[in-house]
Amino acid sequence: MLIQVLKSKLHCVTVTEANLHYMGSITIDEDLMDAANMIAGEKVQIVDNNNGERFETYIIKGERGSGCICLNGAAARRVQVGDECIIISYALMDFEEAKHFQPTVVFPREGNRL
Repeated sequence: MLIQVLKSKLHCVTVTEANLHYMGSITIDEDLMDAANMIAGEKVQIVDNNNGERFETYIIKGERGSGCICLNGAAARRVQVGDECIIISYALMDFEEAKHFQPTVVFPREGNRL
């Protein structure tokens, strides 16, 4: 049996941009992606702590060291610049493997810095 478990989390990042006129996704600073063990194209869930919105999209790489968290396309309508969000990715694992798996959780500082 496979179950879906938390793989990676960027906890309480700040939205730096919202770009409605883009084809969709979330742009994340590559340093944050590396720290959280996330990759370009990976499906993520976004949870906005300010308004309670929850939605899914995929990651594109942002400029390394920029602190960028940019919601693109339709997702830009679900956040405001300055909102605090949690970015979560999940993995499918064998039930026994999942019992021992340790997810990567990153708590960025102000400005989305490590």
